[in-house]
Amino acid sequence: MKTRILAAGFGLLSLAATSAWADILVAIAGPMTGQYASAGDQIRKGAELAVADINAKGGVLGQKLKLEIGDDACDPKQAVSVANTMVNKKIAFMHGHWCSSSTIPASEVYNEAQIVMATVSTNPQVTERGLKNIFRIMGRDDQQGVVAGNYLVDHFKGKKIAVVDDKSAYGKGLADEIAKAMEARGVKPALRESITAGEKDYSGLVSKLKSAGIEVLAFGGYHTEVALILRQAQQAGLKLTVMGGDTMTNSELVTAAGPMADNVLFTFAPDPRKNPAAAAVVKKFRDAKVEPEGYVMYAYAAMQLFAEAAQKAKSTKYKDLEKALREGSFDTVIGKLSFDAKGDNKLPGFMVYQWKGGQYDYVK
Repeated sequence: MKTRILAAGFGLLSLAATSAWADILVAIAGPMTGQYASAGDQIRKGAELAVADINAKGGVLGQKLKLEIGDDACDPKQAVSVANTMVNKKIAFMHGHWCSSSTIPASEVYNEAQIVMATVSTNPQVTERGLKNIFRIMGRDDQQGVVAGNYLVDHFKGKKIAVVDDKSAYGKGLADEIAKAMEARGVKPALRESITAGEKDYSGLVSKLKSAGIEVLAFGGYHTEVALILRQAQQAGLKLTVMGGDTMTNSELVTAAGPMADNVLFTFAPDPRKNPAAAAVVKKFRDAKVEPEGYVMYAYAAMQLFAEAAQKAKSTKYKDLEKALREGSFDTVIGKLSFDAKGDNKLPGFMVYQWKGGQYDYVK
């Protein structure tokens, strides 16, 4: 009997040791396939380098991070399925999803399972539902919409401005906020329309814009639709300036729209590539032939955020991480992050950018 007890004891010790040195599973989720897959690729590249760098420095609490990747294709139902899969894998942290329409339902699953998550999704409802597990490392549409709306009013006086959305949670939310900001300044959109994302022909919209004498299009949606609208507008002899949101950071816009991409303005957070504290990481990406545009640095920062929070909490348990994230301040490649009671970034900022010659930069 004593021998069996001793053997059982050694077995427990062995199991405990194995558990103590098991990998910590962290995850990303977003459109790894589908029409927005280039954004998913940005997220994956950012997270992969961050995990490699964190592991090279000893990991987190003496354990290595292992990255899981979920593909939701920006489809809400698929996002819920991905979330359930990640819960079953017992991840400690999620960076995702990307489309607000995916993040909102998926976050309910992670919240119920008590898994903390960081997101760049900008729809206000991401953090307005009272969930305690979600932390937004980007600003909100009711912040960038004001910046975009004010810029349009200030720089396009006397021009006819249309506001169009793609019916998504992100796109409609942003378009509504731009229209609201314009109207608060006494400028009513000359046209307010919606399109369906993913269509191959927007000539009907272009005809409406041309008939109404529209010169500026404020668009709530993604870069793929903007590229097609610009090409078809050019074919119809309509010169358009487009004001978009943070999803216009994708260089795929230039590939698809060609020189017409130079007509695109957009709002986005301060460019992390210009952050002196991030210079070494930016160089590492570029040395690997990866341009850290768009969401690349945000995915890197999300993994830094988790690692710092776990080190401060001395734990990867939900309650400890949630408390550390809510109370702490964290240094990342996108700057210092801290969060309010809703989980929103306390220091959001949006700048106006323009594409020129295949690169985007602040509007001069």
